Amino acid sequence: MGVTIRGTFPSRREAELAVEHLVQEYGVERSDIFIEPLGAENSAGEEITGADAESGHGGSKPDADGAAYEGAISVSVDMNADEQSDVERAFSEAGALEVRVE
Repeated sequence: MGVTIRGTFPSRREAELAVEHLVQEYGVERSDIFIEPLGAENSAGEEITGADAESGHGGSKPDADGAAYEGAISVSVDMNADEQSDVERAFSEAGALEVRVE
């Protein structure tokens, strides 16, 4: 029987880490993983920084900390019930604030 597990992460960094764990360590297909911002704020920020800005172009200043991320990120995984513990473990290891089964 299929289930969906959703993890809430404080930032995109932790969410992407969870996805990499799921794919590389647990063999979850990327097409079964969904990432979305929570709330109305833009999860990727609005200020051009980090890799989005070329040094010295357009008056932008690269920022070593990356983009100005705003708001929490949700990662959900559609899977078989027997994979549930692996997904919960990957979410926990990546820093999920909350994990729930839907």
